[in-house]
Parts: sequence; structure tokens; C-alpha cells
Amino acid sequence: MPNPSRGSVPNPFRGSVPNPFRLRAAALAATAVLLSSLLAGCGDDSRDEDLTEQKLSWKECPAPSRAEGGGDSPSPLPGGDAWQCATMKAPLDWSKPRGDTIGLALIRARTSGDEGGRIGSLVFNFGGPGGSGVTTLPAFGEDYTKLRTRYDLVSFDPRGVGRSAPVRCENDQQLDEYFQQDATPDDSAERTELLNSTEKFNAACQKNSAKLLPRVRTTDTARDMDLMRQVLGDDKLHYFGISYGTELGGVYAHLFPKRVGRAVFDAVVDPTQTSEEGSLGQAKGFQLALDNYAEDCVSRTEDCPVGDSAQEVKDRIGKLLKDLDSKPITGIFPRRLTQTAATGGIAQALYSQDFWEYLTEGLEQAYDGDGKALMLLSDSMNGRQENGEYSNVTAANVAINCADDKPRYGPGDVERRLPEFRDASDLFGDYLAWSMISCTGWPVPGAADHPEVSAPGAAPILVVGNTGDPATPYEGAGRMADALGEGVGVELTYKGQGHGAYDSKNTCVQSAVNGYLLDGKVPGAGTVCA
Repeated sequence: MPNPSRGSVPNPFRGSVPNPFRLRAAALAATAVLLSSLLAGCGDDSRDEDLTEQKLSWKECPAPSRAEGGGDSPSPLPGGDAWQCATMKAPLDWSKPRGDTIGLALIRARTSGDEGGRIGSLVFNFGGPGGSGVTTLPAFGEDYTKLRTRYDLVSFDPRGVGRSAPVRCENDQQLDEYFQQDATPDDSAERTELLNSTEKFNAACQKNSAKLLPRVRTTDTARDMDLMRQVLGDDKLHYFGISYGTELGGVYAHLFPKRVGRAVFDAVVDPTQTSEEGSLGQAKGFQLALDNYAEDCVSRTEDCPVGDSAQEVKDRIGKLLKDLDSKPITGIFPRRLTQTAATGGIAQALYSQDFWEYLTEGLEQAYDGDGKALMLLSDSMNGRQENGEYSNVTAANVAINCADDKPRYGPGDVERRLPEFRDASDLFGDYLAWSMISCTGWPVPGAADHPEVSAPGAAPILVVGNTGDPATPYEGAGRMADALGEGVGVELTYKGQGHGAYDSKNTCVQSAVNGYLLDGKVPGAGTVCA
């Protein structure tokens, strides 16, 4: 479960893959658009090779691998052009740039405009961490049709993800058990069970991916992106980062400030927070989204089918979750809808206002004893396909978060903070508090308390915050803009709902973003779109 706050079930609320892109795919396909695994293994064929000089062999894209989530090859672009895929070699260990290599999966759509107007490549990262850019970009490529008039649209599976040397932990059967566990323990026995499950999962990651675990930090992926920039033939990195992709972009800007081209950060991770602070912020963010959903439901002309008032809507949801804690209901056979699964399903629907209607339907069904719809949403967040196979999104999410984040929290830390988390959210507080223990006992030390994103001398970076964003709360955008530095971070506010702003189709937001990326017009700092 992607976790923007970095939080023993991984926090499902990280912006991102569990983000609006995965959510829309889940609704359209009745399960997440996730992929399967062609391991790009490690080799030693680059010891005497300058990787910046490599030539990419672009070919028609294969069907997604199991680690990416499976499914069909991407459909042709508008006009009939095919998506193209390639593999770029990168050092396994950036401290040994001529040592062993891994293969990073790339995808692109060539510019639809005249070559003379082409700016370069626009590289996307859609979040997670753990999300496959190779599958997400073609799923929603039409959203970026205007940007394609002057850019090649490019995305990739970051190291440890999808087809790029995927981290492997538990198998499908073990993951089903993992996600059925009670992630909000009420007594010592349940706490012990949760800790044991976390220890078992982390041990499986060490057993199956020991060589990769120290080398999937965000700083490693940022260095991969700079190699990608050079291999693609660009002097500057033009970049569109969403959710966790904003953190990755900030880290890149810190490491390579003079190589930043035109960049946009949307659905912004707060770079100043520890994972604990981020989890608490998300508790508040998801509670705000739930409040807004409840108000919206009862404000419609017809009766809200899940409550007569906003408070009743929330009270009934709270009672449902409490009942599920002791008595799960029918889910997707043979699994039952547990309190944990229902919480994840509700959160997934809150990622986008477009999916509030699915939440209403799922709640109606659950009140009648049918948990299939909420479980389907929960499965989407966890990277589970209808055939019972999982992508590697959970493994990658935990591995990247734990490699990045220095703090390690135990049950005592959680219990001390529970009152504060519960004050922030009756529904999500316990879950987000207990998610903090996912890195307990992780075999690799975390790098830092929070990412370093200061980028003096970089070109302006447009930082877009959404006031109703549950996964990456709005305040993070201002803090990112400040942390990037004076003259670098330019904040734009969208008064809306859901995770992210550009994908909302708001014309003001899209005009500002397109104006900067296509024409270099920097919006005035403090611009507000409603």
C-alpha cells in the first residue's frame, strides 16, 4: 500500500500508487492496473563501459510483467502511434559506477508536434513509492496530449519496481494472509501477531532481495534519472512528479540543481516531516476528505443512502468498521472483508472525488453484508489482481520507504502517540499510527529523518497543492516551495478535492502547468485556482 507519509501493513495512504491513477484503473478494470515480473538481473557487463554513451533500443512494448501488475500491452496512441519501450542500464551501486548493473524499464511516446518545436523529453514519476510508470503513463497518456505536442512523454519503473530489478518479499498466498491481519491491534495478543507478521514480511524481503535493499533509496533513483537525462540526449531534466514523485523530484533538484529544466510537482509530499509527522498529517488529511465526502453526499437533492446527515454518515462508517473488527463479512471468496481491508477500501475511494459514488455503493453493500466492492478497492491499493496475483508494489513501497527513513518505531512509540492520532481521526488514526512500525527490524538502516530538497540555483519549479488532498495534505506544498529555496519553488494553490490537481481537469491548473512546461511562463507565486 503506497504511503506518502512513509510509514505492519504498509500505510495505504502514501500518495501514491495508491493514487488517483491506480484508483481510476481499478474502477475501469474492476481491479488495479498493475503488472508482472521480468527480473532485470544484475550483471557485470558494464565494468569498462561509459553508461552515459549507451544507445537505447526502442521497441513495441510487451505486455506488463507480473511485478508490474499484468494485463495487456498498451493500446496505441491517438493517431495510431505505438508506445515504445526500452531498457537502460544503470549501476547497481552508484558508489561503484563501473560495477554491476541493473536494467531499468522505460516507456515513451514520441512527440506529436514538429521536430523544430520539440523541447526534449518530459519524464514522469507517478508516485508510490513502488508505482510502475511503464504501466501508468499509457493508461492515462491522453491526459497529457497537449504536453506531447512539444515533448516526448517518458516514464519508467524505478529501481526495485516492476520490470526494473523488482524487490521480492512474500508470495501471493502469504500476501493474502498479510493483508487479512488486524492492523489496528486492541490487546497484547493482537500486537504480538502484528509484530510477528511484520518481522516475517521483512525477513522474506531480506531473503529474496538482500542485494537490492541497500540500493533502492530515493537518492539512487534520482541519480538514475540524471543518467536517463543524458541517455535521452537532454541538457536539462524536464520533469512532472506526482505524489511521491515530488519527493523524488526534490531530491533530484538538490543533487543536480543546475540540471533542472522545466519541472512541476503536483500532490506534494512535505519534505520537512519525519515519517511519524507525515502519518499524523495524513490522519488529518483523510479525515478532512471523509468530512467532505459526507457533506457532499447529504447535500445532493436525493437522499444520501448512507446517512441523513454528515455526522450520521461518519457514525455509520465508524460502526461498520467496529463491527468488522470482531465479525468480518463476505468479501471476495474465500477472503472476508476485515476492518483493515474496509479501511483501505474507504481510503482508496477518497483519493478522487470521481470515486465518491463508488464509496457510497460499497458502503451500501457492506451494510447489507456484502463486502466485495470495498474489498475490490482495497485489493487495488495492495496491487492484487482478480486472479490472486500481486504486483510488487507493496514490497517496493516498504523497501524504498525503509531505505530512505532513518526513524524506527516500536509498539511503545505508537501507543504513546495513539491519543493524538485518534484526535486527528477516529476512523484512520489507529491505522496510520500502527503503520509506523513497518520498518521495525528492517535489515538496512534508513538514510535520513527527511529528504533534503534545497536546490539553490535551480530553475523555477512549479509546486501545486490541492486544499482537499487527503494523501499529501495541502500544507506540504508550501513547505516544499520554501525548502527548495527562494526563486526556485513557486507555489500554486488549487481549491479542490482529491489527490493531485492537474488530473482534476481544472482549466486554471492545467493552463498554468501547460503554460510553464510548453512556453516557459512561470505563474505568479501564490496563484490560486478554484
